[in-house]
Amino acid sequence: MTNPEREVDPSASRLPRPGRIIAVDWGERRIGLAVSDETQMIAGPLDTLVRRVGKRFPMPAFLAHVAELAPRGILVGLPLAPSGEDGPSAVAARAMAADIGARTYLPVLLWDERMSTARALASIREQGGSTRGQEERVDALAAAVILQHYLDAVRGQDHG
Repeated sequence: MTNPEREVDPSASRLPRPGRIIAVDWGERRIGLAVSDETQMIAGPLDTLVRRVGKRFPMPAFLAHVAELAPRGILVGLPLAPSGEDGPSAVAARAMAADIGARTYLPVLLWDERMSTARALASIREQGGSTRGQEERVDALAAAVILQHYLDAVRGQDHG
């Protein structure tokens, strides 16, 4: 059962601890997923969900991951414009985050994801890999970059 009135809390700055967090990197065609460990120290790629252009977010596949991993919260990458403004992608990511929150009843936090795909690509290249034909791997890795950034920021707040 969903709660269409539930929205992402824009004032929330943290997800519950301890326990896993699933991160979502929104894209027009591919949605990268990552997951943290139970202690919220390390993020790793999980999966990439693919959808046809113009089709809805593949919620059943996402909910299967949620059921399997039992996360404490969901982190959604917010693709802001370089100026920090919401563009069409950020608007779509906000709508997806609200839908995820309504369907999972979990806390959902939006997190600035600017440059996450570029960092994921750089990481693959630094390790001597190629991204050719690896788009799905890159999207899941970008989600892991977003999640690791969040985990490091929260850990810094705990010790700062």
